Amino acid sequence: MQEKEWMIAGGSLYYVILDDEIAITGFRGMAGEVQIPDSLEGYPVTVIGKKAFLSRKFLRAVQLPDCIREIEDWAFAYCDGLEQVELPDREIRFGKAVFLECSRLRSLDIRGKSRAAGALLAAAVTRAEAYYLLNIPDVGSKEWLSKWDARMLSVLKMPDQEGFSKQVLCGEEDYGSTDMTAYMSRRREEKVRLLLLRLLYPEGLEDSQREEICRYLKEHTKGCESEETWQVVWKEHGTDRPYYQLFAELGCLHRDNVEEILKDIGEEYPEMKAFFLRYKEERLGYNDFFADLEL
Repeated sequence: MQEKEWMIAGGSLYYVILDDEIAITGFRGMAGEVQIPDSLEGYPVTVIGKKAFLSRKFLRAVQLPDCIREIEDWAFAYCDGLEQVELPDREIRFGKAVFLECSRLRSLDIRGKSRAAGALLAAAVTRAEAYYLLNIPDVGSKEWLSKWDARMLSVLKMPDQEGFSKQVLCGEEDYGSTDMTAYMSRRREEKVRLLLLRLLYPEGLEDSQREEICRYLKEHTKGCESEETWQVVWKEHGTDRPYYQLFAELGCLHRDNVEEILKDIGEEYPEMKAFFLRYKEERLGYNDFFADLEL
């Protein structure tokens, strides 16, 4: 079985011919975006092989052809710059940990399906660790959303200290700080990211689930014992209006914390600060002109 090379912009794809089909076995290069061809040498490209794109640090986006039917173990694992993958709307067999440690993956877009479906699918495998939701034909359906929400609530109810002993045993060099307080804060941040995303794409979300999500987010805003909701919005979405607008409309911005929030922002995110200043005046019912100047 001879491995062959196919040159593309910014690199090379490596492949083999198996039973009149093509399996991509590897990629080398600096390309940020890679489009896998429909065919090579007249044979359809049907498989992304084991570890084919493992640890490709510069890779940001991948487009897969309609004929793909299998993505093998760890195919895109440790691609920590990967943000978007486009998939065909068909049955695809996924191997183990295909997107392991792809922390920036924000969308697994499925051609013909909504942006919301792509965002929720990506979160299912990167934040909720629910690989069983990688069932492409079902993505976005009522039943699929119900399973997504069940997993979301399961994550929400997990104790924040769960997994800490494993981190300590593995050592700081593998998992970062072994301080339990910092660990628990990171766990709450992961929950907040998942919950905010679901509220941004609320199709099929039950009222009782929405109430539970909102309650958790408001319990972790600025001025609370822990402030992970504000920390995620401020540090990760300071230029994303849908996020900071949602933050305000949920009631996470209120009269008791608005001044401290504005001080946190400083001059870093002028559009977010301007939005919060207007919200303060129009929705919170007051406007202290001289205090605003001091900020």
